[in-house]
Amino acid sequence: MTRRQPARRFPRTARVNEVVRETLAEEIERLSDPRLGFVTVTGVEVTKDLRLADVYYSVLGTPEERVESSNALRSASPHLRAVVGREVRMKYNPELRFREDQAIAQGQRIEEVLRSIRDGTVQRDGEETT
Repeated sequence: MTRRQPARRFPRTARVNEVVRETLAEEIERLSDPRLGFVTVTGVEVTKDLRLADVYYSVLGTPEERVESSNALRSASPHLRAVVGREVRMKYNPELRFREDQAIAQGQRIEEVLRSIRDGTVQRDGEETT
């Protein structure tokens, strides 16, 4: 009779995602590229075969600063991938794809709309009404 293993509390991919996110966040903080001023790694999704990782990040700043940060992350990708390969023991070293996390921008837009409703001014298609 075989013994069944108790169900794990967290799925393996969730643990891998978190370890890769922490590793990348720490390394991005160490980089000396001034274009990476206010970049925050918000999440990582590694595919089940561990060959690809979507890295979600947010940037505080103007649209120009967000573009600069995006370019900086893409240029630092080989270095960051090498760090993940050294720090995290996995069968494969995943290719990193950087994606800007839209959740923060959407949250700010929702707050702006709610604030305008509370203040009595509602914006519709660029027009302000009272």
